[in-house]
Amino acid sequence: MDTESTYSGYSHYSGRSRGSHRHGERSRDRHKSRSKDSRSEKSVTINTPPAEPLLGDSSVRGEQVQDDNWGETTTAVTGTSEHSLSQEDIVRITKDLEDSVGLDCRRYVTRTVAVILGLLVFLTPLAFLVLPHILWPEKLQSCGTACEGLYISVAFKLLILLLAVWALFFRPARAGLPRVFVFRVLVAVLVFLFVVSYWLFYSVRILDSQDDNYQGIVQYAVSLVDALLFIHYLAVVLLELRQLQPCFSVCVTRSSDGETRHYNLGQLSIQRAALAIIEHYYCDFPIHNPALLSASKSRAAKHLAGLKVYNVDGPGNNAAAGMAQSQSRAMIAAAARRRDTSHNELYYEEAEHERRVRKRRARLVVAVEEAFTHIKRMQEEEPKKAPGDVMDPREAAQAIFPSMARALQKYLRTTKQQHCHSMESIQQHLAFCITNNMTPKAFLESYLTPGPTLQYGKDHWLGRRWTLISEASVTNGLKDGSVFLLKCVDFSLVVTAKKIPYIQMSEEYIDPKSHKFVLRLQSETSV
Repeated sequence: MDTESTYSGYSHYSGRSRGSHRHGERSRDRHKSRSKDSRSEKSVTINTPPAEPLLGDSSVRGEQVQDDNWGETTTAVTGTSEHSLSQEDIVRITKDLEDSVGLDCRRYVTRTVAVILGLLVFLTPLAFLVLPHILWPEKLQSCGTACEGLYISVAFKLLILLLAVWALFFRPARAGLPRVFVFRVLVAVLVFLFVVSYWLFYSVRILDSQDDNYQGIVQYAVSLVDALLFIHYLAVVLLELRQLQPCFSVCVTRSSDGETRHYNLGQLSIQRAALAIIEHYYCDFPIHNPALLSASKSRAAKHLAGLKVYNVDGPGNNAAAGMAQSQSRAMIAAAARRRDTSHNELYYEEAEHERRVRKRRARLVVAVEEAFTHIKRMQEEEPKKAPGDVMDPREAAQAIFPSMARALQKYLRTTKQQHCHSMESIQQHLAFCITNNMTPKAFLESYLTPGPTLQYGKDHWLGRRWTLISEASVTNGLKDGSVFLLKCVDFSLVVTAKKIPYIQMSEEYIDPKSHKFVLRLQSETSV
């Protein structure tokens, strides 16, 4: 079933622009029909992520993309659409649901096991103290002052252990890793075996014989709590302190544009190193903008589109394979000849683009500074106005936004950033700057300089899933020369680890009394 859409609206464009728009719609309809025919012949579909639509993509649905002309005009879009799902879409949706259900089940199972183990740890010392009073109370000896003092020791030690376990183990999960954390599992197994061994000794030597020395039973419970505190200290060393000392220098390169950063990491497994790199990526790397990469691709396609290959001998004199090979060779040779002049085109294109960016930037700076001067004048005259004329920061932002909207939109289009900033987000940022008495330069910094990914809306990073690709097991530790990939929908992060070398330092002592100098005078000296 074909997808049908009806658009109707009003705009201030001229008749020529309407004609060109209708012509563009007809060409897009023809292109859409051809793409549907080709999709019916192939079984592979490539879906772009809805969170980051490409610039100029008219096939993206209206409810997912903002209006690109918010600085110039407002167009009403109405219509109905019918959607169909292919077999590939159904398989992809089923796989996503299975992955999400698997991750949720694993997270809940892990949390349930941790809660059960924690209850076992904290209830065991109390059970050691309560069971003798329940099973053989008449045989127990009286608890003296030393025994009652041990009660206080057990209570405070259990409170300290409770707070320490809560601070170390019951923290919000930062991410879902593909494999378990080896040291965390090791600590859990050690605690379980330790508590089970104490229960076995308690059942054989105390429960079976019904020991009447209650002070010894209390000391036995105190020794269990002390051992649990030492195991918690071991967990702190293995889980937190071991990774603090830098041991490896990792180079992270984004595959799409070659953006590179370097970080120092400690002794981590591959999956935990990948998690640390992703956290650094969201804070340090500039946002991925696929529109900046389309210029070189379009330039190469334009050069190859003008090349045609003719077969002089006729189609029947050569085989199909020889014909294809000769055409490829001819295309490569022609592209090599055109390469001598392509650098001039690239130079002038970049120069023209830089000139346009500087021009748009100057207009934007002037428009924003003029708008902020109006805000300052309104603040100075505010006490003299009636209470009904006073505006809050949101209303003030909406009042001055139209004066800078056109210049800001043109600058964002020129720098290929318009898909990163919506009109609502710009107004919210403007209201924030007005509330905190920020200057026009502070307001423009978010748009003149591309910032990290977290600076933009959640739709650019919240729903992004990463895939860790590594030849070695992800639970293995980092080694010198380790290479792994962090794959996303649009790009990959190539990570290379190098071990920090061992540094040998030597000491050389210089006697302070040896700093003595002699002035050498010659006959030609002017002194």
